[in-house]
Amino acid sequence: MSNPSTDLARAAVTALRGSGVREVVLAPGSRNAPLSFALYDAAQAGGLRLHTRIDERTAAFLALGLAKVGGRPAAVTCTSGTAVANLLPAVVEAAHAGVPLVVVTADRPARVRGTGANQTTHQDGIFGTFAPTLDVAGADLAELLAFLRSHEHRRPVHLNLQLDEPLLPDDGGWDGGEVPDRPAAADGAPVEHLVLDPGPRTVVVAGDDAGPPARVLAEKAGWPLLAEPSSGCRTGDSVVRTYRLLLAGTLGDRVERVVVHGHPTLSRPVSRLLARDDVEVVSVRHRGMWSQRPFRVAREVDRVDVSGPGDPAWSAEWHEADRRVSRDLDALLAGEPDLTPYEVAGAVSRALPPGGLLFVGASNPVRDLDLMVARYEVGGRRKVVANRGLAGIDGTISSAVGAALSRPRSSRALALMGDVTFLHDTTGLVLGPREERPDLTIVVVNDDGGSIFATLEQGAPEHADRFDTLFGTPHGVDLASLCAAMRVPHLRVASLPELEQALATPNGGIEVVEARVRRDNRGELDAKIRALAHP
Repeated sequence: MSNPSTDLARAAVTALRGSGVREVVLAPGSRNAPLSFALYDAAQAGGLRLHTRIDERTAAFLALGLAKVGGRPAAVTCTSGTAVANLLPAVVEAAHAGVPLVVVTADRPARVRGTGANQTTHQDGIFGTFAPTLDVAGADLAELLAFLRSHEHRRPVHLNLQLDEPLLPDDGGWDGGEVPDRPAAADGAPVEHLVLDPGPRTVVVAGDDAGPPARVLAEKAGWPLLAEPSSGCRTGDSVVRTYRLLLAGTLGDRVERVVVHGHPTLSRPVSRLLARDDVEVVSVRHRGMWSQRPFRVAREVDRVDVSGPGDPAWSAEWHEADRRVSRDLDALLAGEPDLTPYEVAGAVSRALPPGGLLFVGASNPVRDLDLMVARYEVGGRRKVVANRGLAGIDGTISSAVGAALSRPRSSRALALMGDVTFLHDTTGLVLGPREERPDLTIVVVNDDGGSIFATLEQGAPEHADRFDTLFGTPHGVDLASLCAAMRVPHLRVASLPELEQALATPNGGIEVVEARVRRDNRGELDAKIRALAHP
């Protein structure tokens, strides 16, 4: 006969499996011991894959990466108190990106809330609007299943389990339980379909997670495709590589209509285009907790089609200008005496083979990649992903590891990030000897600080005397020694040939390639690049 906490934990694990969860990340603790034992038994029985991490924040972002790439919900579980609060950054990112994350937290019984009991706080509703909470005191499988299934895994949800002592199972173990049948999916809401006249001068903007429909529309209409690297459609002949430079010129001024797919976040020129009063914006609904666009929208629908091809001269102008600016950009970078972050991004992009996976960090790396993505063919199954729900640098290593673990058949897994992003999540490299390790090459663009601010208003010369203190924040960390402490192979490169050689000869497992670049000339380099669109 098992005890109440063991029964509740096993019911929760059964409900997870019954709602489609197959990946669970555990951050160990005492109060969640019943969950730990139940998860271990279920994993031994083959019902799920269990990952263990010592840091809750890392654990949550690992689960986020698993869910983001795996295409099905993943769960993270932890003990009570501040452990729960450490899950918030990943929960917020998942909420804004529409990633199916299930948070399972252990709690003390309700009777000790408000009493100052050790490691006890108000966990019921702790994630606010980002994840609805089911506060559970008893092993009611039907209640657990109904809660998880009611949200259809379109957003994060939170199971808060009140676990009382004894916290250890007192029977001979568990066979993982029988997975309840999943009900047939109900018919969704009617799809609102809009067919556009191809006449106005139109561009298709594909933000994060836009998917193939943006490319298909651009190709059918003959419109320029302005696609971010993580759009899922940076392929084919409609893509305009240097779109954010061209938008600042006369071509951008002549745009009359924009069709938006996904979640565009990278480019100020795109934001300015979408904010213009003389531009009609048609939006394809995107997932995430805030569905309303931050710009004025003329129509918002589920799907957009076009009645026929547009003016071929419009597209030809864009592609002719793109070829010219691309040539000038490549020549400019080749003429720089030192390795540039743009060249690093380009080398990583070229190293991604068909069937490969690339996880790219926020700040400069994803923007550098945006200008340097290699020409990818349609159908190459390259997957480029990023945490763009809130575009933070949190948990990037962990999310990349989760993404790689969730796509084990990738021909190659790469990650690209800056040094501050890397340092922000070094615990993501802490994997125990029993943990599964993906083959993942992490390329760190190290300019010893936050160089993105040098490209913004803060980088103006009049702020130079305080720039490093407030924004540049040089850290002087020896990444080689840091990686050695984590027992992660490390290689430092300082030239493009060295980088290309390192990318061509992966060693397997998790490894770090550190590309050293300058920060003192970042603002000047970006100014030269922006000027290319104004010959």
